[in-house]
Amino acid sequence: MNAARGTVFLLDDEPRMVKALTRLLTAEGFTVRGFTSATTFLESYRADDVSCLVLDVAMPELNGLDLQERLTHGGILLPIVFLTGHGDIPMSVQAVKAGAVDFLTKPVNHADLLRAVRAALQRAAEQRDVETEMAVLRQQYASLTPREREVMAHVVAGQLNKRIAGDLGTGEQTIKVHRARVMEKMAVASLADLVRAGERLGLGKRPPPEY
Repeated sequence: MNAARGTVFLLDDEPRMVKALTRLLTAEGFTVRGFTSATTFLESYRADDVSCLVLDVAMPELNGLDLQERLTHGGILLPIVFLTGHGDIPMSVQAVKAGAVDFLTKPVNHADLLRAVRAALQRAAEQRDVETEMAVLRQQYASLTPREREVMAHVVAGQLNKRIAGDLGTGEQTIKVHRARVMEKMAVASLADLVRAGERLGLGKRPPPEY
């Protein structure tokens, strides 16, 4: 993706570091928003664009690892590139296991930072695509009637029309009609595609969701 299409948030309690990195990233065509306070960042952040966060680990208010955990628990899947002046291997492993894109030490190599930021924005773009696809799936699922949802759940579970008809107390031909309508409304061309759509919606793992 084009770097200029993404936003890089910078969070470091050292104003000079924020200024220097802003200058570097802006020169490469990135849109940059810098912060020296975790509170200010959290108050200002809006998930309106493909974005990533370049985050200092050691901050007096809320350290980087704790902020990463807060974002994750809040459902904010913001790809993070960590910067630290005194990181260690356990700390970097913890950050990466929690979803960080990279863990770089200060003074940061400019080429390494640019590479990590591009990778983070690429991940953000892929996450946005997945979210868009899921939104479409949920809309399609919401268009199904209650009986069509029942039929879809049985199909995703691997049951044949005859078994579904017996379970739902209706005729096999009726199930075929419902199944065809489900395929049409879910915009799938094959049983395999319908099963994959159902699995992404969580059918078969828990009660069918109500969208």
